[in-house]
Amino acid sequence: MLRSTIPTPAAEAALRRPVALAAALVLLTLAGCGKPDTPAGGTTATAASAPARAGAPKAVPVLLLAPEDVRTVDATLRATGPVINGSLQPERRADLRAEVAATVQQVLKDNGETVRAGDLLVRLDDTAIRESLVSAEETVRAATQALEQAERQVARLRTLQGQGMSSMQALEDAEVRRNGANSELVAARARVATARQQLRRTEVRAPFAGVVSGRQVSAGDTAQVGRELVKVIDPGSLRFEGLVSADRLQELKVGQSVSFRVNGFGDRLFTGKVRRIDSAANATTRQVAVHVSFDKAADAPRVAGLFAEGRIETGGAQQLMLPEGTVIRSGDSAHAWKLGEGVLNKVALKLGERDPRSGEFPVLSGLASGDRVLRSPASSLVDGQKFEFAKPAATAAASAPAAAPAASR
Repeated sequence: MLRSTIPTPAAEAALRRPVALAAALVLLTLAGCGKPDTPAGGTTATAASAPARAGAPKAVPVLLLAPEDVRTVDATLRATGPVINGSLQPERRADLRAEVAATVQQVLKDNGETVRAGDLLVRLDDTAIRESLVSAEETVRAATQALEQAERQVARLRTLQGQGMSSMQALEDAEVRRNGANSELVAARARVATARQQLRRTEVRAPFAGVVSGRQVSAGDTAQVGRELVKVIDPGSLRFEGLVSADRLQELKVGQSVSFRVNGFGDRLFTGKVRRIDSAANATTRQVAVHVSFDKAADAPRVAGLFAEGRIETGGAQQLMLPEGTVIRSGDSAHAWKLGEGVLNKVALKLGERDPRSGEFPVLSGLASGDRVLRSPASSLVDGQKFEFAKPAATAAASAPAAAPAASR
C-alpha cells in the first residue's frame, strides 16, 4: 500500500524556520562588515563634523621681510624756526628786448643752449637802418666840405680886411657862415653815430656766459621796441628766493643756516645761508622776501624756477622722528608696527605736530631710540604675527637643492 509524500502544512512551516534563521545571520554579518571605524574614544566620525573643521580659524602666515622694509628709529636734530617757501632764481639774468622796430631775420640759439659772452643770439633786419647810415655819412661829407670852404673864405676876408680892402661886415658874415657849416657837420656826425648804434642793436648778443632759458621769437616775427626776444641766465648763480611770514621777522638774521628741499630732487636736503632780507613786506600777503645762497654752489641744481621749501634754523632739539608712511592712523589714534623677538607688535604712538619741511612726525611716546619699525606696513598685519628676514640670494640658491628632497619627502 503506497503512502502519500506530500508534506502537510505543519511540516512545511517546520522546514522554513532554519532557512530564515540562516538568512538573518548572513544579514547581520554583512552589516557588521560595512560599519565605519570608531575612534579610540568611541565617537564615530560622520559627515556632520566636516563643517566644524572647515570653520576653524586659519593659521597666520609668517611675514617675510627684507632689510629695506625696516627702519631704525634714531634721535635726530629737529630744526625749529620760520618756514620759508619760494623758488630757485638766478642772480645773473638778462631779459633781452628789441631796441629797434624791425623784422626778426634769424634766431641762432634755442632754449637750453649754452652761450658765451658776446655770442650772437638774434639778428634783426637792418636794411632801413643801413640806408639811414649811408645817408648820414654823405651828409657828414657834404658838411665837411662846406665847413672847409667857409674856413677859407674867412681866412681870405681877414687878410683883405687887414689891408683895408674889405669891410668888417663882410668878415663877420663869413664867420657866421663858417659857424653854421660847423654846426651842420656836428649834427651830421651825430646822425651817423645814431645810425651806427641802431645798426648794432639789430644784433642781439649775450651779455655774459650762461644758458638760453626763454626764446620768445622766431624768424619772420615783427619785433616792436620793448618786445622780449630771448632770456639768458647764469645757472651757476642760482639762489633760493623765498617768503617768510612777517610775524617771524624778529627771528631772522643774515647768516642763519637754512635747510630746504627742492621739487624734483626727492628727499635730498640742501643747505644754505641767509644773504639778504628785504626791508619791505608784501602789502597783500604780509610776507618778507629772503634770499638764500647755497653752501655748495657746485651741488646746486641747474634749473631755475623749481619750487623749494625749507626752514630757517633759529634753534633745534634732539627728537625721534617718523615719516608719514610708517605711521598708521585710525581716527584720532596712531600706531606703528614694532619688530620684537620674532613677532610684530602693534604700538600706540603719541605724535607731535608734523614738520612741514621734512613731512615727518615727532614721536612723543611709544617708541625709544634704537627700536625697529616697519617702513611701509600693510593693512593686513596682525598683532603678534611672526616674521623672518629673507635670506640673501646666494644663500637661498645654495639651500634650494637641499630643501627640494625634504619637500618631496
